[in-house]
Amino acid sequence: MKSLKIALGLTAFLLVVGIAYVAQQADASGANMVSTANAFVGTLSADQKKQGVFAFDSDERLNWHFIPLQDKETRKYTRKGVPLEEMSAEQKKAALALLKAGTSDAGNVAVTTIMSLEAILLQQEGPKSAMVRNPDWYFFSVFGTPSKTGKWGWRIEGHHLSINFTMEGTQVVSSTPCFFGANPAEVKTGKDKGKRILPQAEDYARDLFKSLDAEQQKTARQAKPFGEPEARKKSPSAGKPVGLAASKMSKEQKDSLYKLIKSYTERMPAEVAAMELKLATDSGLDNVYFAFTGSTEGAGKGFTYRVHGPSFLIEFLNVQADSGGNPANHIHSCWRRIKGDFGL
Repeated sequence: MKSLKIALGLTAFLLVVGIAYVAQQADASGANMVSTANAFVGTLSADQKKQGVFAFDSDERLNWHFIPLQDKETRKYTRKGVPLEEMSAEQKKAALALLKAGTSDAGNVAVTTIMSLEAILLQQEGPKSAMVRNPDWYFFSVFGTPSKTGKWGWRIEGHHLSINFTMEGTQVVSSTPCFFGANPAEVKTGKDKGKRILPQAEDYARDLFKSLDAEQQKTARQAKPFGEPEARKKSPSAGKPVGLAASKMSKEQKDSLYKLIKSYTERMPAEVAAMELKLATDSGLDNVYFAFTGSTEGAGKGFTYRVHGPSFLIEFLNVQADSGGNPANHIHSCWRRIKGDFGL
């Protein structure tokens, strides 16, 4: 019994040391976030600070969502934070610099494209749409005081987007929840016809499922589509893993699973992505489960999936039609820590 306690204690110690090590690797990105967050806050007026700067322990920090939030009668936004719509050119530049500090190059392109899709939705739905479609309805919030010491955080959020960072000085404690969505998932008309917004999230999962043999597919396939990510919850109700364990996969299939997981972390800056990927895979891929529902046929065919590890959860849905009526052309995808969203 004594030897078991020693072994468990050593395992816990090594886990803490490992987390501290990978967190230190993200210090460069964290330092950039400190400086860009301070620069952004420094551009705000007193009224804007009331609107977008909160105490670190404010309940608002956990109040994340990825849908448009507006008053039905007045059509005014109800989401907290300072929207791009109400920023000067200088403030927008500072806000977008903060966004860039929290994303990789590819992630930044994805985010700015997600924002731009609001213009397509406005064109498709018209000005009398029930929902306001505005590419400048993306909101920036800071929690606590950005500095090289102490706890603080920041968020950018709007339709189909929620990026949340929790910091301890320059250390990135958590970069989750991290939600990216797209409506349309593939642009069907206009100069950008054929452009896909989050292709890896679709293709890598479908390719992995198609690579499974009949018995593996039987285990991975679920009877019902997965539901939406649970917004406004500080941790996901992940439940027990379902689907096919990576321990039952071939080496090539495990490589495909790893590539899918990595595609989610690569939305973040390189150092942060490395930290998230290490935390997700430290216990070994064998303990990660892949579950799939729906079609592998491609465009217009709905499907959902989950990738569920001991410490993380990937949730994906493409089952809704886009605003132009094209079936299964509307993506929701989310990366979460099962125990560790918002650094909790």
